Amino acid sequence: MSPDELVYLGVLAASIPVGFLFRYLSPPVKQGAGLLLGLSLTIATCQIHALHSLVTVIGTWIIIKSTWRSAPALCLGWTFLYLLFFRLVTWFGLPAPTPFANAIQLLLTLKMVSLANEVQSYHLEKKKEVSSFSKSPVIGGLCAEPSLYDTLSYSYCYVGIMTGPFFRFQTYVDWLRQPCPLTLPAVAPCLQRLKLVPVYGALFLAVNSVFPLGYVRTDDFLNDNFFFRLFYMTAVFFVFRMRFYAAWCAAEAGCISAGLGCYPEGAMSKPGGGPTVSYSPDPNAPVAYDFKTIQNIDCYNTDFCVKVRHGMRYWNMTVQWWLHHYIYPNSPFKAYVLRAGWTMFISAYWHGLHPGYYLSFLTIPLCIAAESAMEGSVRARLGPWGQSAFDWVHWFLKMRAYDYMCMGFVLLKAGDTVHYWTSIYFVIHVLAVGCIVLGRLTRGSKRGEKRGEKEEGKVEEMESKDKLKEGIRAKQD
Repeated sequence: MSPDELVYLGVLAASIPVGFLFRYLSPPVKQGAGLLLGLSLTIATCQIHALHSLVTVIGTWIIIKSTWRSAPALCLGWTFLYLLFFRLVTWFGLPAPTPFANAIQLLLTLKMVSLANEVQSYHLEKKKEVSSFSKSPVIGGLCAEPSLYDTLSYSYCYVGIMTGPFFRFQTYVDWLRQPCPLTLPAVAPCLQRLKLVPVYGALFLAVNSVFPLGYVRTDDFLNDNFFFRLFYMTAVFFVFRMRFYAAWCAAEAGCISAGLGCYPEGAMSKPGGGPTVSYSPDPNAPVAYDFKTIQNIDCYNTDFCVKVRHGMRYWNMTVQWWLHHYIYPNSPFKAYVLRAGWTMFISAYWHGLHPGYYLSFLTIPLCIAAESAMEGSVRARLGPWGQSAFDWVHWFLKMRAYDYMCMGFVLLKAGDTVHYWTSIYFVIHVLAVGCIVLGRLTRGSKRGEKRGEKEEGKVEEMESKDKLKEGIRAKQD
């Protein structure tokens, strides 16, 4: 492991016991201590580069105070433009930021854009209340506009400051105002989230030692058998997954120990967003809680969901929520595949300027188009057994597609990525284009793509309705 990885490991390990201590603090002390600890960690790991995050926070606060109506768009532009400057600082004769400063800047960008949207919603709902003389029905809305101290406290809260997960300002406020944090579940859910971390860590170290990424960049790699070269991307993606499974599960455990993101199950919370229905637990009945608000990874569904489009939902889930609510709806395109492409482009930019990010992320819409075409032209015509077999093949190809795209994500450089993809003859690109052509030839692609988009929307709508009904039943019970 590199020195930077050891620092991340130390931060993750220390955040868990510290979180249990925070449950004993009053709201004002918790807010101040969280800010002090997070700011100290930022200064210790970023040094002078900590100024980048401070400038971002102050700039966002000024925009929100100046014009709350336009704050979401202006803050998105401000934070994303500052990301560009942050990554090109060496062009201006400034020292390159540390990896820790980059991690903090990425998460801070998400927080600031979300905060601007939350403040805008607060003002809009407040105006509606005044005009209608009734309380706003919005779930999880702010009760007051945050002050500069509140903004700084949220921005530099030690929980997940370098590793995530992302959480909204309202989630942070709910954490501060928890009436009885010591009575909320702690040890059991924390251990539940940590139980597989040693396994993930051991598999990461073991497989990484056998299949080092650097070997792909050597000339000797091209002399290996084609099937070995093809298999290598599977091993690399496995290492990639184990690394993040371990890190994100540990990061979630740090949130759980502190009680962040703990809501009654009846609130139907979503990763990143928090509660989706109003909830008023019966004080005389036992209440079950969950930590779905800060869940950043669903390891099982990441590996075993069938579709490419579904795979994105279970990976980096809080960031996916952010993209789905703040980027996808504002896409300049209407078609699902193009909107997905726009969202993936923004996601690639958020991750960095390395060409490998764009080569990987922009392959996703192609794969989505391919699977939509095949669902409409092939799967729709099969019987139950045929559809089951189709789904198994679909799952296998989905995993290979993510193996393939992962190579661009980890190799970073365009030359290295294309060098590897050339060595396996751009197999996923060729296969995806072939599926689209097959769908066109069977005259089912357009209908299939539309059907896929409609089914996607129907599934999401049904899931929302089911959750709402369950929440209502939970309240009635």
